[in-house]
Amino acid sequence: MNVRSIKETCLYVTDLERCRAFYEGALGLPLLSLVPGRHVFFRAGASVLLCFVAEQTEREVHLPPHGAHGVQHFAFEVARSDYDSTRSTLSAAGIPITHDHEWPNGRRSFYFSDPDGHLAEVVEEGLWE
Repeated sequence: MNVRSIKETCLYVTDLERCRAFYEGALGLPLLSLVPGRHVFFRAGASVLLCFVAEQTEREVHLPPHGAHGVQHFAFEVARSDYDSTRSTLSAAGIPITHDHEWPNGRRSFYFSDPDGHLAEVVEEGLWE
């Protein structure tokens, strides 16, 4: 395989309107699709954040059934020059930062939880280079 990127990240959530209010409203991700009771999708840079209600997608008939339960983890990457302002914006929106970390290569990240308890992270670009 010659993979260019991971195009989609998928979370399983319980309340689509609450999910939308958080990712679109608080984080500012553009809405791509909303199907009430099933999913809400957001643009995340060159990628897409898919948020499904697992009870619906586990019963899929047109696509392979899928779902997950428990805390999931994912990370957003931001430019180094945007890192501090991103952290400040989330804090100002009332989103508690649960952990700050400096990695061995000097890049930073911080963690926070979404309304379903999923562990989100914001990393400075270059973390994995």
